[in-house]
Amino acid sequence: MKYLKLYLLFAFLSIVSCKTVQETTTAPEVKQSNVLSAEEAKEIQGGMWIPSLLEGINEDEMQLLGSKLSAKDIYDVNNSSLKDAIAIFGRGCTSEMISPNGLLLTNHHCGYGSIQSHSTVEHDYLKDGFWAKSYDQEIPSPNLTATFIIRIDDVTSLVLAGISDEMDEAAKQKLIDQNINKVTKSAQKEEWQKANIKAFFKGNQYFLTITEVYKDVRMVGAPPTSIGKFGSDTDNWMWPRHTGDFSMFRIYADANNRPTEYSKDNIPYKPKRYLPISLDGVAEGDFTLVFGFPGSTNEYLPAVGVKQIVNVSNPAKIEIRENALEIVDKYMRADAAIKIQYASKYAGIANYWKKWIGENQGIHQTNAIEKKRIKEKEFSKIVAEKDLIEYQSILSDFEKLYKEIEEVALARDYWVEVAYRNVELLNITFSAYQLEQAYKKGGDEAFEKSKQRILSGYERKFKNYSAKVDQPVFEKLTSLYAEKIPKEYLPDNMKGVDFSAITKDIYANTKFTSLKGVKELLIGTPEEVIKKLNADPAYVFAKEIHSTFYNKIEPKYQQLNLQITATQKEYMKALMEVFPGDRFSPDANFTLRANYGRVQGFEPKDGIVYTTNTYLKGVMEKYKPGDYEFDVSQKLRDLYNTKDYGQYGENGKMPVNFLSTNHTTGGNSGSPVVDAHGNLTGLLFDGTWEGLMSDLYYDADIVRSISVDIRYVLFVIDKYAGATHLIEEMELVHPKKK
Repeated sequence: MKYLKLYLLFAFLSIVSCKTVQETTTAPEVKQSNVLSAEEAKEIQGGMWIPSLLEGINEDEMQLLGSKLSAKDIYDVNNSSLKDAIAIFGRGCTSEMISPNGLLLTNHHCGYGSIQSHSTVEHDYLKDGFWAKSYDQEIPSPNLTATFIIRIDDVTSLVLAGISDEMDEAAKQKLIDQNINKVTKSAQKEEWQKANIKAFFKGNQYFLTITEVYKDVRMVGAPPTSIGKFGSDTDNWMWPRHTGDFSMFRIYADANNRPTEYSKDNIPYKPKRYLPISLDGVAEGDFTLVFGFPGSTNEYLPAVGVKQIVNVSNPAKIEIRENALEIVDKYMRADAAIKIQYASKYAGIANYWKKWIGENQGIHQTNAIEKKRIKEKEFSKIVAEKDLIEYQSILSDFEKLYKEIEEVALARDYWVEVAYRNVELLNITFSAYQLEQAYKKGGDEAFEKSKQRILSGYERKFKNYSAKVDQPVFEKLTSLYAEKIPKEYLPDNMKGVDFSAITKDIYANTKFTSLKGVKELLIGTPEEVIKKLNADPAYVFAKEIHSTFYNKIEPKYQQLNLQITATQKEYMKALMEVFPGDRFSPDANFTLRANYGRVQGFEPKDGIVYTTNTYLKGVMEKYKPGDYEFDVSQKLRDLYNTKDYGQYGENGKMPVNFLSTNHTTGGNSGSPVVDAHGNLTGLLFDGTWEGLMSDLYYDADIVRSISVDIRYVLFVIDKYAGATHLIEEMELVHPKKK
């Protein structure tokens, strides 16, 4: 499309001149909506767009797909807009306001940690669900926050002030960091608001975000895991899906509707905007807008970078997590208390384990590496033809740098996956190692400050810790670490040892397997504490692993990664200059983004067709009595058998999940799916297995997002849980019947 190519040229010019897109774009005449074929629609889907820059071509593209929304309906600083209904939930998910009384909706798996933390064997909210019948019954969730975006400003010129080509990369980054600190401190905002700056387009553009962080967030409702996590790990990333992945919380504020710490005197937050909820459902071809905070993508990596991820990094991480999952699963199945303790941790480990497997398969299926190679050949040809000398060595630089970083990056992956993430004892000792380093560098004051932070962390960690589970994980993963890590980075104390014997000795004699034990270790003067730490067998063993990481692995990795990052920044700039007709959106970085698409199925393989919707019938077809993944409660079976769906059913069926072409990733969990008029139609919670490579390479033919039909959410709240008071808070609409 001619106007699309024109827009992308303007988008590139806006980056290099530090102007915003809407300052440079003249919108062409828009065709009637919903006239695009599936093939035509593919050209304008995908991408995670900055909502403050939607005016112009993005707005036109949305209308071509069927939207009735203007750019200002989505993002407006001076008036309420859809952005005001969207919040970061906790530290890694998205949520949305669905009532004028601060009622917040997100995924069940996003609220999982809070639901688990409030659960006991006697009151297992994971198994039985939870529904507060009044404000007084809503459960405070310490450390849980909801963060709203107030405005987004382009500050590229301020952040890059003083940067010159003559500076080395370390000097450039130091000055950029100083500029960011200066701009952040001087940002215009209210006293209770926060400022944050992040890089876009690999550091070619910078945006300042002003936020408000609400700290009093209380649990309101959650279905049992037999609904909220139906299908569990077997169905994760798969289609057809039948999961009611939602949970509900409420934000509380002070008397002025401002953020404040928890207090029984706080009142429900009054949002600037909340989402009306559509009862009309979705159909093939309907417009879908997903608003949220996608975490991280790397779509502009060179072929050599993707190849290293697929062939080196992912296989190592998959193997480590596969071994950990097998052990933890065995203990969770045998002990109800351990199942509660490890439910959230297990889900987190399994989620990315399965994602990496699907990502590798998707890269191979789409032949993404070869397609990138072809694009790079075209890039080199144009660079040579136009004599763009500054870009001629980029691809060869990548080849050299990725070869140099491969082994140390792999060693880093092993340390992160084994010592930091999956062996809890090593993670616990790592905090103690940081304490010792703080004392060596900063003396008594740094020691005491670090000690208080570490003790606070230990309180949380040991609540859900079992040495019985961790011990076999330790034995298996440390032996794998010693076998597979590049030998240059293997600590001496892991060479030629009997890991079975050393594991038994450590767990029999360490104090690091209980909160009481670590507190005993941390009593005394700094010198006394350091002496006790270095007499503990777990600490002695782990210290050499952590020391090798800090002194040998991380410095070399960061040195090479800094060079790769600088080359990637230049490559991003070059791509946009060399291919002005291509479509570029900035990689995800956990900032607010808008993504548009359509309700649409796909054909993953020859002869297989995935339709757009699933229904409660599919839940019953998967039902396995007593199975922790596929059990179905009697209440839900009764509602199905009597077809008691209330106003939420459709033609005698109860919709559950649907597919759309929206390009999403981690962080988008809990994102609202809104219709052409801005009404809530679904709650995004997953993507399809076939399209998991989209973080590295987007293919419109197979990338699909999976959402809970909002009518299933309402059905569960109303007919299953009987929490009609929550339904009464919401604004239910029929946009298709107007």
